[in-house]
Amino acid sequence: MMFRFVFAIVFICLAILARAQGDIDIQHYEFNITLNDKNDTIIGAAEIKVKFLHPVKSFPVDLVLQNEKGKGMIVDQITVNDVLSENFSKQREKLIINLPQSQQTDSAIVSILYHGVPADGLIISKNKYGDRTFFADNWPNRAHNWIPCKDDPDDKASFEFIVYAPSEYQVVSNGKLAEEKIMAGNKKVTHWVEDVSLSTKVMVIGVAKFAVNQFADSPPNIPVSAWTYPQDSVTGFRNYSVAPAILKFYSDYIGAYPYNKLANVQSKTIFGGMENASAIFYYEESAEENKSMEDLLAHEIAHQWFGDMASEKSFSHLWLSEGFATYMTDIYLESKYGTDSMNRRLRDERKTAIDFARHSNRPVVDSLSFLMNLLNANSYQKGGWILHMLRREMGDTLFRKFIRTYYDRYKGTNADTDDLEKIAEEVSKKDLHQFFKQWLYTPGIPQLNIRWLYNEKDKTVAITIEQVQKQMAFGFPLQIKSEGDKSEIFTLNITRRIETFSIPASSTIRHISADPNTALLFDSRIEKINP
Repeated sequence: MMFRFVFAIVFICLAILARAQGDIDIQHYEFNITLNDKNDTIIGAAEIKVKFLHPVKSFPVDLVLQNEKGKGMIVDQITVNDVLSENFSKQREKLIINLPQSQQTDSAIVSILYHGVPADGLIISKNKYGDRTFFADNWPNRAHNWIPCKDDPDDKASFEFIVYAPSEYQVVSNGKLAEEKIMAGNKKVTHWVEDVSLSTKVMVIGVAKFAVNQFADSPPNIPVSAWTYPQDSVTGFRNYSVAPAILKFYSDYIGAYPYNKLANVQSKTIFGGMENASAIFYYEESAEENKSMEDLLAHEIAHQWFGDMASEKSFSHLWLSEGFATYMTDIYLESKYGTDSMNRRLRDERKTAIDFARHSNRPVVDSLSFLMNLLNANSYQKGGWILHMLRREMGDTLFRKFIRTYYDRYKGTNADTDDLEKIAEEVSKKDLHQFFKQWLYTPGIPQLNIRWLYNEKDKTVAITIEQVQKQMAFGFPLQIKSEGDKSEIFTLNITRRIETFSIPASSTIRHISADPNTALLFDSRIEKINP
């Protein structure tokens, strides 16, 4: 009884905080960050321009506070509109700032001075060569481990980082370099400004000893560069050199590149790649391995449009980021290496989605799983396959129009799956509600038992399709290829759990296969029935 009571109180408090945070819209951040080589303590000064969407007496700011192990931030001072505020409280990972009556207006400038050792979010460590590095790694909501913010993908703001660090380091960040100046005492200040409003998940700094190369084939007015450890510059510059061509392809296929540069950075990210806007961080070995990084770069660069500029409203719609980046990679590689190459990738991605579906009961749009657990085949491979099936439903011309329309409408803002469905129906002039419901809101994929019998006398083939998955029956077109004296392809429109079709055959059929053109996400077992 006590546990249930405490849980209810905690739940109510969290709901109140969430609602309060929904009352604010961050307009701009200025982060001053001081780093040193003596210890892992950072000193921060954040100036946050806040717009109040409703009259408020208090509002929360996300910040991980110091724990019993000494990790986290200590708040030294808060001012609101230049007035010192001692009227704030701490709840879990939030600062609750109370506004005096005289300051209850429609906006405020909040300044927070703080210091501490980041528990996460800013990775302070040594690289594989033993050199000290500092790399932000904010996804999904780890930014508030080192910067006070509204750590939510649905809240976008412009921002700037002013970094004070020992002079031997170079600093890379989002946006445009405004200043780099050597100071007294072997210090350097580096100031980056990003005018494009972004989510905190992709606001970063990278501080290390770098070798930097700007690629000569960069698009006009958009410098594309590689930032690697000096020891890996030869292989790193080579591995990242495909970036300009990828950027040019997406700019043509989707829409104009939305930022003023693209830096590709060797880093200490915990991910294979992290799509930070205009400053992508890749895992350390990406710059040293003697193999192509083209598909990884294509995936992360696609995120500059989908995930960074047009973002999901909440992480339950993560496929709008990862599924899009997965399929945009397939489309880019198709353009360069041909349809057969793309189909091989799609078959591999289908196998991954099938394997995941065998042990998962979660749909693609998933509001229940832990955020890190959403980095799964539902968000990536199944999400990519859903776009591929939409392409097959619409045709190439309308599909590209659909992609461009969706991006153009939601660039700089946020969307969810319902928003995407409306765009798809608008462009295709079709009712796609059932398509979206079964593929995105229903767990699993079609699992088919396909049994067939050739009738020599009638010159027909009888094909029975049974859906054996636990979930509801799916509706979809299934292509069947018959092989014998001649090969033929015909389409069966599946609408029920068990259906039998009788198909005229112009010649003896010795074998059939399903989905010869790699158009459907499904698993199957095919059995010939002896007469």
